Amino acid sequence: MKRFNVAVVGATGVVGREMIKTLEQRNFPVNKIKLLATERSAGTEISFRGEKIKVETAKSGVFDGVDIALFSAGSNASKELAPIAVKEGAVVIDNSNAFRMDTDVPLVVPEINPEKIKEHNGIIANPNCSTIQMVVPLKPIYDEVGIDRIIVSTYQAVSGTGKDAIEELLQQTKAYINKEELTSRVYPYQIAFNVLPQIDVFEENNYTREEMKIVHETRKIFNDNDLKITATAVRVPVINGHSESVYIETKEHICIEKLRSLLRNTKGVKLIDEVENLKYPLPIITENEDDVLVGRLRKDLSIKNGINMWVAANNLRKGAALNAIQIAEELIKII
Repeated sequence: MKRFNVAVVGATGVVGREMIKTLEQRNFPVNKIKLLATERSAGTEISFRGEKIKVETAKSGVFDGVDIALFSAGSNASKELAPIAVKEGAVVIDNSNAFRMDTDVPLVVPEINPEKIKEHNGIIANPNCSTIQMVVPLKPIYDEVGIDRIIVSTYQAVSGTGKDAIEELLQQTKAYINKEELTSRVYPYQIAFNVLPQIDVFEENNYTREEMKIVHETRKIFNDNDLKITATAVRVPVINGHSESVYIETKEHICIEKLRSLLRNTKGVKLIDEVENLKYPLPIITENEDDVLVGRLRKDLSIKNGINMWVAANNLRKGAALNAIQIAEELIKII
């Protein structure tokens, strides 16, 4: 089997570490691996396949000889370093928002549009975590009966912000229990025992950037600019695992039993929908899950073609690292 030189940019972050772990777990054919981060993190040692690898500074020249560069270092780093990596010979799979809406950059969820990988010009974009976990179960419905409208409310874990946010939640929880003063540095308000109806900055239309990512990215992935979508993104005091309340209006009628059958046979989806046994998706059970969990399937009682569902997924795995590695797995079939 051909083996590939891989770089992970942002290797010391929560998603970067998950990428390294996922490469190992899925036995990706790595020849040599480079772990890259900011100068501040250089020298940190991270284990890969039983070997301690020293983190290097991400800069011009380090991508020489790299076949695939997995980026999870934020949009500013991606805008600066991804073109350099491509120039030095690597194909970049980028987890940031830097290139997702560029017309010449494919936005890929391998269960949905792997054929788009062939269209890359050096950069392939990984969608937003909330977008990924929504489109995976919706695509078979879209193909079967069409979708006219999507209304989604997200309940997003703090790990989506990064390790500082995880630490802030833990510290605030401890302070709250001990009746000590709470401090907020990562978020504008206390996140422990609270919910924040803001993820990312507000745009001129009063939607947040996170909400508009879901709208624009879903349309691009489905190749349907007429798809009606509205989103509300909320940060909740959960360490890991995003949840979503997803409401859709289909173009044609589909009964719940047919819908269950459709989802049971969809790659990347696990149906957990036994309300009689109190079984439904929970963020806490996504920790070791690669599939998107779907449940609470029910018809809208007010209109004919309305359907409600509850979706949960591991935002660090399928929402980020796993999807990127799956893209890489498809990429190596054609390079």
